[in-house]
Amino acid sequence: MELLYEGKAKKIYKTDNPNEVICEFKDSLTAFNGEKVDKESGKGELNCEITTLIFQALEKEGIPTHLIKQIDKNKQLVKKVDIIPIEVVVRNIAAGSLCKRLGLKEGEKLKFPIVEFYYKNDELNDPLINDDHAMILNLVDNKKELETLREYGRKVNEFLINFFDKVGLILVDFKIEFGKDKDGNIILADEITPDSCRLWDKKTGKKMDKDLFRFNLGDIKEAYKEVLKRLKDAK
Repeated sequence: MELLYEGKAKKIYKTDNPNEVICEFKDSLTAFNGEKVDKESGKGELNCEITTLIFQALEKEGIPTHLIKQIDKNKQLVKKVDIIPIEVVVRNIAAGSLCKRLGLKEGEKLKFPIVEFYYKNDELNDPLINDDHAMILNLVDNKKELETLREYGRKVNEFLINFFDKVGLILVDFKIEFGKDKDGNIILADEITPDSCRLWDKKTGKKMDKDLFRFNLGDIKEAYKEVLKRLKDAK
């Protein structure tokens, strides 16, 4: 297969169909904008299956995604999209950079979900941006597209809160990315996994996400396995 792109967590390959590509989930682990790097065998397979389950569930809720089907343990066939270089972050509970920026205590429940935009740019360490920044940088064509990103962020959040709650997990926050398909429609792309979400166990408060790797808190692979098991058992 011809490699079109390789990022921190995925490889994208060309197919015979110009509107479809193959997305391969890697076993790599990165944190702090690539400052901390490692590898965990089998992590790519876990994240691929978790994303497939979640994207399929979101499609049923009327939220369009790039997923066509899973074709291998760590590969998906997806619609080819032009990625919008904005990371949409939705926060329900104070954690991570929000605590550092605003002085909030980790674990403090927010009065309402916060939707934030970050400029997807490694050289600048993915800075927090506002609507005017996004327009000046030509990251979107118009402000209506920004509202679409916000609306989808809120819809995904509303669904995922209940989705994870049913399997005993608290959705603290998450990051998602979007792209435009061949018709110019904005659809959910990339992934939704414990790499891109903060998930805490409802009973114990144990972290079940990439913070285990970030802060050397425990076995990340076992946590991801447990997340996948719960999701599959709930189907």
